[in-house]
Amino acid sequence: MGFLKEFKEFAMRGSVVDLAVGVVIGGAFGKIVTSLVDDIIMPPIGYLTGGVDFSKLKYVITAANADAGVEEVAISYGNFINVIIQFLIIAFCIFLVIKGINVLKRKEEVAPEEPAAPSNEEVLLAEIRDLLKNK
Repeated sequence: MGFLKEFKEFAMRGSVVDLAVGVVIGGAFGKIVTSLVDDIIMPPIGYLTGGVDFSKLKYVITAANADAGVEEVAISYGNFINVIIQFLIIAFCIFLVIKGINVLKRKEEVAPEEPAAPSNEEVLLAEIRDLLKNK
């Protein structure tokens, strides 16, 4: 029974729950970026490059031969280009988020605290000092 209790404490720890939320949101964000690259960014790039569909670019090592039952062997470098673009977009978004967090942290650190007002004892001692000085 101790093992289950220890596992429950581990699983319900704040950092583990935060990590789980981050993974789920990251997965959804990945789908958004994939759609952005495949559906919005790559078609205009393909149009500008003369109708090239990057996802279908490949280097064929062995052509397919249906009669011999040989499947095509190819290096799909176009899909790799799409994945690199997706990575760069995700990395840039994470950079912007971290930069925003750092700006907020700097603002918190820079905010100077007002000096504390002197206590009653300090005020009285200063008055006594000034009176003794004037004598």
